[in-house]
Amino acid sequence: MIIPRKLEIGDTIGVVAPSDPIIGKNIGEIMRAREILEKDGFKVKFSENLFSNTCGYSATAKEKAEDINDMFQDKDVKMIWCAKGGENSNSTFEYLDYELIKKNPKIICGYSDITSLTNIITQKTGLITYSSTNFKTVATDETDYSLKQVLKRFVDGDLQLGE
Repeated sequence: MIIPRKLEIGDTIGVVAPSDPIIGKNIGEIMRAREILEKDGFKVKFSENLFSNTCGYSATAKEKAEDINDMFQDKDVKMIWCAKGGENSNSTFEYLDYELIKKNPKIICGYSDITSLTNIITQKTGLITYSSTNFKTVATDETDYSLKQVLKRFVDGDLQLGE
């Protein structure tokens, strides 16, 4: 079992879109989420294909997998946060570099369709992955509760539920 290191204020968070495309109002939500996290002291790096919609329903499986692999390989990125859920993250599985992921463990999180991605990464590498709010939700939740819970876990290492 591989446990990724905690996140620190000032670290870079990489954002990927392994499921549905980031189009329409989602673009503004992603930009607002970045502003919120940068205000909290983090750097945010968008993957190359974050806003791609090559297939008309998302980026290609290879593009999405390359983004994930690139974020694991990038020494500056300390956490990978999936932009949103949807469908088709399983299309990336055959293109993921599991040895690269295993050699460069870091936090990766999201939920919904993202759960299949985090589960296969854990199965193939032993890396502990996380279910959490998706990146865009930082800007779309009615309250900042889920963001506070993410920071409580990944920065403080506190696993207590609730306030």
